[in-house]
Amino acid sequence: MHKVSKATILTIACIAIAAPALASKIEGSTILKDSQPTGTIDKEHKHQAYDLFFQAEGRQYTCRTDPNKSMNATDFVVGSDIKYQIDGTKVKIKTPQGKQVGCKVVRVENVSTP
Repeated sequence: MHKVSKATILTIACIAIAAPALASKIEGSTILKDSQPTGTIDKEHKHQAYDLFFQAEGRQYTCRTDPNKSMNATDFVVGSDIKYQIDGTKVKIKTPQGKQVGCKVVRVENVSTP
């Protein structure tokens, strides 16, 4: 058997860790498909969290807002235009009126074409 050097293993590990970080951000415009409240408000979660649904590049994304930050649900009207920026599991959604919210991807689904 061949002996694998520590430098080779370290190089492979660095590439495996750095590859996702090198992925480009996905940006674009779409329509907000749905917005649903999730979780409950309690001492640890001061604000209502929301699941936001939108399509981007052939996929349906569900992202969840931070329950420790407030979001005005009336600023994010279902069926309205939004701009999105996806960076790994982090998402920024912005309305044409300049309202912005950050959320975390909790589900991704391929959109089937009929």
